[in-house]
Amino acid sequence: MNFSKFVVKYRIPILILALILSVPALFGMAGTRINYDMLDYLPEDMDTVVGQNELMDEFGKGAFSFLIVEDMPPKDVAKLKSRIEEVEHVDSVIWYDSLLDLSVPMELLPDRIYREFNTDHSTMMAVFFDSSTSADITMDAIREIRAVCGKQCYVSGMSALVTDLKDLCEKEEPIYVGIAVALACAAMLLLLDSVLVPFVFLASIGIMILFNMGTNYFLGEISYITKALSAVLQLAVTMDYSIFLWHSYNEQRRIQEDRKSAMEAAISETLTSVLGSSVTTVAGFIALCFMSFTMGRDLGIVMAKGVLLGVLGCVTVLPAMILVLDKPLMKTKHRPLIPDMGKFAKGTVKLFPLFLALFVLLIPPSYYGYRQTGKEVYYDMGECLPKDMEYVIANSKLREDFNIASTHMLLLDADLPAKDIRNMIREMESVDGVKYVLGLESVLGARVPEEILPASLKEILNSGKWELMLINSEYNVAGEEVNAQINRLNDILKRYDSGGMLIGEAPCMKDMIETTDHDFKVVNAVSILAIFVIIALVEKSLSLPFILISVIELAIFINLGLPHYMGQSLPFIAPICISTIQLGATVDYAILMTTRYKEERTGGKDRKAAVGTALAASVPSILVSGMGLFAATFGVAVYSNIDIISSMCMLMARGAVVSMFSVTFILPALLLLCDGLIRATTLGMKAPDTSNKTKMEVRLS
Repeated sequence: MNFSKFVVKYRIPILILALILSVPALFGMAGTRINYDMLDYLPEDMDTVVGQNELMDEFGKGAFSFLIVEDMPPKDVAKLKSRIEEVEHVDSVIWYDSLLDLSVPMELLPDRIYREFNTDHSTMMAVFFDSSTSADITMDAIREIRAVCGKQCYVSGMSALVTDLKDLCEKEEPIYVGIAVALACAAMLLLLDSVLVPFVFLASIGIMILFNMGTNYFLGEISYITKALSAVLQLAVTMDYSIFLWHSYNEQRRIQEDRKSAMEAAISETLTSVLGSSVTTVAGFIALCFMSFTMGRDLGIVMAKGVLLGVLGCVTVLPAMILVLDKPLMKTKHRPLIPDMGKFAKGTVKLFPLFLALFVLLIPPSYYGYRQTGKEVYYDMGECLPKDMEYVIANSKLREDFNIASTHMLLLDADLPAKDIRNMIREMESVDGVKYVLGLESVLGARVPEEILPASLKEILNSGKWELMLINSEYNVAGEEVNAQINRLNDILKRYDSGGMLIGEAPCMKDMIETTDHDFKVVNAVSILAIFVIIALVEKSLSLPFILISVIELAIFINLGLPHYMGQSLPFIAPICISTIQLGATVDYAILMTTRYKEERTGGKDRKAAVGTALAASVPSILVSGMGLFAATFGVAVYSNIDIISSMCMLMARGAVVSMFSVTFILPALLLLCDGLIRATTLGMKAPDTSNKTKMEVRLS
């Protein structure tokens, strides 16, 4: 009570402090770097990551792109190449004049190499940067190259992807927040009992979102997915806490002498309830931190922090605002639109065998769909961009004109004999889907003696420690074909050079597939175990955790199973995050109803009356909470042009609705079915009544 008295007494200073702290929070938010490269989150000890670091350390090269130039004479292409080389952070550019002077006919090149780099209307050059794939300076260089080249040129590669992704995100993210706020406000206006209170909620939650985004500065950087989703998720998840305080305050005003005493009691009651409720949500987000693919940790930390700040705001900033605006809030109150749920609850209880049957029937198809969806995810981040983006167009050109879908880089021991390297190249070029292997040995031969090659080209491809080669593949990144190809290439590489490394986008994606497949199992297990323990402690029961988690898990299976039946492919990160977020965020619905059921049952009501009362009392809160989460995420899902954002928001919106229906219809049926088991395994509940059974046994004997 001391804390609640402090908040009520110092409500004006609390609001002033919140506004003052908003200023550094704004600077912190602006100063937090956003990472758009998913490959940056791979474990540091992987060969592909080690290889990328070696490429940077030994060659001074990080990012790599192919540049396609259409309908331009060779002399103009040479001039363009010179201009690209002058762009800051471009390390080197390889084209025909890197090998031979333009006065020497291109036909002097081996026919195969000439054909691979030229068509009847276009030519291709390779561009290396001295900075990493997703560095801000690399993205600036990509933009400058595009400006220099004009419409006749197309830039492919991961750096072009992250550049387009960043530009699109920065354009759309403010709109995400606007849509989420507008639809959440509309939902609250419909479902709450005051016209003004939704705006007070949004102001309070908005301040805490700003604090959360501002304190991300101390993390150094966050992923673009975290930035895009965290504000929307924090709004959706912490809205419940504000609603609980408002309802509690209204109840206390009817029994307390004045509004200050009512708020003190409401804060105390809310703090106890909201802390218990938020623990499961925080546990769900913390489970993401167990991913070895560290983007999960990034999202988990930011969202767990956001939930805790949401709780803090709910018992400090929001009560202060409500007290300051008490008169206009009371004047704008109206009758709630949600009707009394007594009749609905009685009808649902009567039909409980039907809902039990539905529960059993839904498990096999939903679980099967859930398992299949997990296998049908995509990893190629290019697929999450609209088809008219420059990167997507460039990749299409590369595939159509040159039949190149992905490029691997090979780091070989520079002292390896040339004969062995040529043998290795021949073996690699016989692997399915490999177009060619490009290195010093590829262009040397009877018609191009080593002495004629410029020293600058040798410096580009040989660091003294490593020799760099490029392998162009006909297979798309992250597919089964390219992964099998990478395995075969690695087998060949290790026979010739056990310390050699195959790196690039496709090998990194292969590592990501293997890493996240393991992470999916780990995160699921950790989140279920953590929430099981929390429910067991909160409800003091051994059976209730199984019942509550089974209800929400069914909702998760349905939510994540639907994409399989609808023929949709999800981005790989979506099932991992959504299963954990949905469990943590919506299990509260089940806890709310179960806690009330226990109170009614221990108070002397029979099982049907207890479940009916709990259902009638809980449905309004579940409806408001579920529709709030739905409203905050659905609009973003419909609007976003970035598939990874759109998919995750759609899954969260649908998950809120599915969980809401599961808790409303299936949980009451399971509570009725398992009433005896629950009473026997829950501390403080009476053991099942066995007197009638004993009398029957005596008569039979």
